[in-house]
Amino acid sequence: MAHFEIEVKSLLGEEANARALLAKMKEFDPNHVHTSSNKQLNHYFKGGDLKNLYKKVESLFTGEQHERFQTIAEKGTDFSVRTRQRDEEVLLVVKASVDEGTSANTVKRMEFEEPVNISLDELDKLVLESGFEYQAKWSREREEYIYKGANVCLDRNAGYGYLAEFEKVLEDESAIDDARSEIDSIMAELEVEELPQDRLARMFEFYNQNWPDYYGTDKTFVIE
Repeated sequence: MAHFEIEVKSLLGEEANARALLAKMKEFDPNHVHTSSNKQLNHYFKGGDLKNLYKKVESLFTGEQHERFQTIAEKGTDFSVRTRQRDEEVLLVVKASVDEGTSANTVKRMEFEEPVNISLDELDKLVLESGFEYQAKWSREREEYIYKGANVCLDRNAGYGYLAEFEKVLEDESAIDDARSEIDSIMAELEVEELPQDRLARMFEFYNQNWPDYYGTDKTFVIE
């Protein structure tokens, strides 16, 4: 079964803003839970053929995972393929938009995110052999929380600085609009603003053009 992801980003910028958000989460939901701390390397790809990729990697996954990969290929539009190393775990990530946004930066999308038993370099090689090429490489440190039923990630991203992501993952596509409304309410309560899609696209484009200057560093930029 395909998973549907509702994800809304808020650009915090400075560490002080991230600390202020955490303080509000603690105040408004004493039962919020810190679930994970991790460091990530994320490699984004462009071009390529998803069917070729499926053939290259299908031996790495189980039958149910194959079905979800196929559903995304059939129903989604504007695919985004990524590889990820989260601490020692390596994952293949495929996302496809189900709204007017792009798969890389959108609110509503289907996702496939599964671990593999090979190295990041080995997985990258399979993706490249499927006709894809590198778009950019990203690095970040992530703190993950559960707040009032939503997943909240506080990231320190190379290039972007501090960013918050509010997310719900669903199996029922009909619940997407309700989930979005719930996230909007949470963000209003915490007094954080959604990062507009057009500004996010400009930031994403700038990073993609300049990623070797930022990958693996603490350097940041500001794009209005």
